[in-house]
Amino acid sequence: MRIALFVTCLADTMFPEAAKATVRLLERLGHEVVFPEGQTCCGQMHVNTGYLDEALPLVRRHVRTFDPYDVVVAPSGSCVGSVRHQHAMVARRAGDERLASQAEAVSARTYELSELLTDVLGIEDVGAYYPHRVTYHPTCHSLRMLRVGDRPLRLLRRVRGLTLVELPAAEQCCGFGGTFAVKNADTSTAMMADKMRHVLATGADVCTAGDVSCLMHIGGGLSRLRAGVSTVHLAEILASTEAS
Repeated sequence: MRIALFVTCLADTMFPEAAKATVRLLERLGHEVVFPEGQTCCGQMHVNTGYLDEALPLVRRHVRTFDPYDVVVAPSGSCVGSVRHQHAMVARRAGDERLASQAEAVSARTYELSELLTDVLGIEDVGAYYPHRVTYHPTCHSLRMLRVGDRPLRLLRRVRGLTLVELPAAEQCCGFGGTFAVKNADTSTAMMADKMRHVLATGADVCTAGDVSCLMHIGGGLSRLRAGVSTVHLAEILASTEAS
C-alpha cells in the first residue's frame, strides 16, 4: 500500500523521531510511505483560537496536497481530529461548498496511526520489541474526537518484552490543550500535576501517547521533577525491534 505521511507541525519542528518511527514501522510492514512536500500546518491552531479566515488558505493547501492519495496517516490524534472535524466546517463558513466536499473526501482517507494499523491494515502485532514498563495516556482528541478507544492498547499488548500498566484516571486531560496551556497557565499546571502524580503511581519507566503535544507537556513536568520517567510516542515503541 502507498501511504502519504502527514507529518504535523510539532513532529516536523520539535519531535521528528515520532514521524521517522512512523515511516520505519510502515516500511517494515511492507508499505511504501511518501512525503508530500507541499504540506504545511493543517490550521488547527488558527481555528482553535478563532482565526478561521486565516485557516482557510491552510485548509485549501492541505486538500490540494493530500487529495491525490488514497491513504493518509499522521502520528497525531489532534491533527487528524482537526482534518476530520474542522476543515469542511471552515470551508463551508467561507461559502466554498466544493472545497468542503473535497475536504470531507480527504478526511475520510486520513487516519491516526493506531487506526491505520488496526482498521485499515488489519494488524495488531507489528513485530515490536520494547523491554520496558509502560503506561499509556489517551490524549483528549484521540479519545473524544476520533474515539480510537483501545486500539493503542491492543497494539501495545502485542509488543514483546513490554509490561503495560494501567494509568489511574487515564481519561483526564493532561492540561496542555494547545494555547490553553499558555492562556490558562495555572489551571494547566494543576492538571499536569494530577497527570504526573498518576503516571508516577504506576511505577512505569515510560509514558506513551499518540500525540507529541501532550507528551511534550507531561514530559516537561516530569523532567523538572527529575522523576526518571521518559515520554515516548507510540510510533517509536511500535517501530522498536530487538535489532534496533
